[in-house]
Amino acid sequence: MRIAIISDMHGNDLAFEAALKDIRQQGVDQIVCNGDCIQGGPQPAQTVVRLRALACPVVMGNADAYLLSGVDEEDADTPPERMLRLQTVREWSLSKLSDADRAFIASFQPTVTIELDAQHKLLCFHGSPTSFNHIILPKTPDEEVSGYLGNYADHVLTGGHTHLQQIRPVSRSFFFNPGSVGLVWSHVHDNPRLVFSHAEYAILAIHNDTTSLEFRRVPYNTNEMIQIYQASGRPFAEELIAEYKAGQ
Repeated sequence: MRIAIISDMHGNDLAFEAALKDIRQQGVDQIVCNGDCIQGGPQPAQTVVRLRALACPVVMGNADAYLLSGVDEEDADTPPERMLRLQTVREWSLSKLSDADRAFIASFQPTVTIELDAQHKLLCFHGSPTSFNHIILPKTPDEEVSGYLGNYADHVLTGGHTHLQQIRPVSRSFFFNPGSVGLVWSHVHDNPRLVFSHAEYAILAIHNDTTSLEFRRVPYNTNEMIQIYQASGRPFAEELIAEYKAGQ
């Protein structure tokens, strides 16, 4: 069995299209999405259309929930200026979506479990199985990761949220993050942040007693992405354009 795991499109349909074109060439049996699909990018409505047509299981991410509710559990830690920007972009994104689009987003699930074979299950979530805000990075201490994931170690585990392709052992199994389809950035450059024009995803394969994991990166056109931002009317588009230019 071969499963493609996507995550964190963040309203970037250009990158989503590139990732799906590559996925269709890989002979996968199923696709699953780890959340944060619509909010943030210049193409929220287009991304909904493509995701709905894909008809794959989708996990609820923190940005998906924020788009619908306007409430973020992390609000208390967000500087007021950044909070205002997030709210402005959210309002613009919602203006592009129909009631049916919002109902579709509301149907995303806290977690998704997929039967891989008689011995293996894949548990999909956004941050962790119990919170889409939990952060798992390579530097996250083992004790903290065990607290998030230890009760689920009889599964293969996959999450999103951090926009960083990674894999790490968890007890008898392992956790992996497929990376971000729509917003890949450098985690070591802050000013300016570097955003890269490639879509990331992963393929998990189970055959007999062998498990394999492949991380993939698919390029898309930076200039086309910049033009989409310029034409979109998305608030603060110039900031993302500068980050794409910095990442070239």
